[in-house]
Amino acid sequence: MPTTIYKICENVLWREAERAGVFAGAPVDARDGFIHFSTADQAPETAAKHFTGASDLTLVAVDADALGGALKWEVSRGGDLFPHLYGTLPLAAVLWAKPLPLGSDQRHVFPELAP
Repeated sequence: MPTTIYKICENVLWREAERAGVFAGAPVDARDGFIHFSTADQAPETAAKHFTGASDLTLVAVDADALGGALKWEVSRGGDLFPHLYGTLPLAAVLWAKPLPLGSDQRHVFPELAP
């Protein structure tokens, strides 16, 4: 399994997490009972499917190994395994957080992602 996973979230939610020292998830995460993450390969499709046209986003890289048993790999979209965190995300597990801007084609412009 990949050692780096990614969370796309609204800037305001990430700023709250930085103030609180922990990320409890977005409303969709609360509804589903876990925090949704993507692998490097899945992140662009996740952005296109769930965040079309959104320009106020942060991309957060997380050390999957630091999450222990609370991280589960479960079948989701298209039969792919997606990382789901059952619990809160401690900021100590965060490798970096960067803006996720929209390009002129209205698709999100990703930095280079570690697999």
